[in-house]
Amino acid sequence: MLVQLAVGDAYGATFEYAPASFVAAGNTLADYSCIPPRPGRYTDDTQMTIAIAEALISGEPWTPENLADRFFNAFHRDPRAGYATRFHALLREVRDGQDLLARLRPNSDKSGAAMRAGPIGLLPTVADVLHHTEVQARITHDTPLGVEAARAAALAVHYCHNDHGPVSEVATWVDDRLGSTGRWAEPWTGSVGAQGWMSVRAALTALGSSTSLREILRTSVAFCGDVDTVAAIALAAASCSTQVTDDLPEVLYADLENDSYGRDFLHELDARLFAWARP
Repeated sequence: MLVQLAVGDAYGATFEYAPASFVAAGNTLADYSCIPPRPGRYTDDTQMTIAIAEALISGEPWTPENLADRFFNAFHRDPRAGYATRFHALLREVRDGQDLLARLRPNSDKSGAAMRAGPIGLLPTVADVLHHTEVQARITHDTPLGVEAARAAALAVHYCHNDHGPVSEVATWVDDRLGSTGRWAEPWTGSVGAQGWMSVRAALTALGSSTSLREILRTSVAFCGDVDTVAAIALAAASCSTQVTDDLPEVLYADLENDSYGRDFLHELDARLFAWARP
């Protein structure tokens, strides 16, 4: 999950909010070469997902305080760009997770809570997924759509991981579990804005469109807009499904960053995460 999510994030970052003509010409999955000098470098989508995964594996109480510490630590051990400007500045200024909690104004409906929610979908029941997702979402995105978008992203992983049905029906299943009267089942078209519900609905549309990781990634990016988040959410879920073929180009795996918290670290954390999730 985490490796594929990072590939989607890093590849999508090449095209985030780029002109449609640039996306149409360059979205070939050939490489990361459009973003020198650090091609293959993932963004905040992956870094915050790492924090969530590490919190789950640790078995520590699922509290805002512990999660804020995880967010703080993940950033300060590996500072990187990609965060929203104000949140990035806040992470740089605070002393620890408690200081972060005290200074946050969690009134956003953007995609931050949804982009990091994927690992929560590995929890055993829908009720577990909904509860854990809400707790982490309210730290930064304590709005109705901020919470619901995060829940939808985590439920997509839960559906795929547990093989609840055809991947083509994932959006309808998510919609039913959230009682959203069609919000998530309606196919997305056009450019994706900053709001979390937009990224998640586009990701569900891409996820349901194919049983090929390559095509799901290509479709995610082709929407234009906030496509690194769309691709991260879609590939997190798709990579958990036995119905979806992992046919991503080898170059995207090989050229994914591999510093201290890069590809090898993500492979190892993936193994720990799925061992933890195993019944």
